[in-house]
Amino acid sequence: MSLMSLYSDEIQSDYIFFQYLNDEEQDLIRKHSNVVHYRKNDQIFIQKTLTSHVMYLVSGMVKTYREGRMGKRVIFSIDTPQSFLGLLSIFGNDIHEYSGSAIDASDVLFIDINIFKQVIHSNGKFAHFLLNQVSRQGLSLLERLMAQTHKQLPGRVADLLLYFADVIYKSHRFTFPLTRRELAELAGTTKESFIRTLTEFKNDKIIDIDGSEVEIKSMKIVKTLSELG
Repeated sequence: MSLMSLYSDEIQSDYIFFQYLNDEEQDLIRKHSNVVHYRKNDQIFIQKTLTSHVMYLVSGMVKTYREGRMGKRVIFSIDTPQSFLGLLSIFGNDIHEYSGSAIDASDVLFIDINIFKQVIHSNGKFAHFLLNQVSRQGLSLLERLMAQTHKQLPGRVADLLLYFADVIYKSHRFTFPLTRRELAELAGTTKESFIRTLTEFKNDKIIDIDGSEVEIKSMKIVKTLSELG
């Protein structure tokens, strides 16, 4: 990882949350922030460590996950630019309840947590925006938990395909950014079961897949599998 210049016009234009701050608040954030560049697979924050900064993803892609017993890992989400990282931990506890690492080269803005909370206390509009972000993250985790508890594997794999197509890439053609093992962790299954289900989808001409390159051939069937579970 490495520090980089914080306030070039190119980088600053990506701070979408600045629209909720006045000039004084923006200057306060500037004075108590820095951008860190991470390489692919670099650890950004670690489960069970203290939360000292608020993190905002400027560029790249980040996976958040939690490790349990016997090294078993559950991936919660894939975060894309203009997202705050680890909000559930930052406002719920003084330690990170899960970890985050860079899927590819990523730039992360680190903001002093005390300064960040100071701005929240004085700016109701910004507080409302953050409350919405925390709620969306919580609801996303709830939906994923319900899916993994009540849906059969084809429904969960369909959910994953829709997640990448509709949320991450906004295209029916995309490249899986994770390994097969990580994709299985995201879907809540084993690597072998996940690969077998993908193969069945391909044989049924629901998708076309070549390595990590995916094309959804029948969005209607994928959505039906997701809905029926």
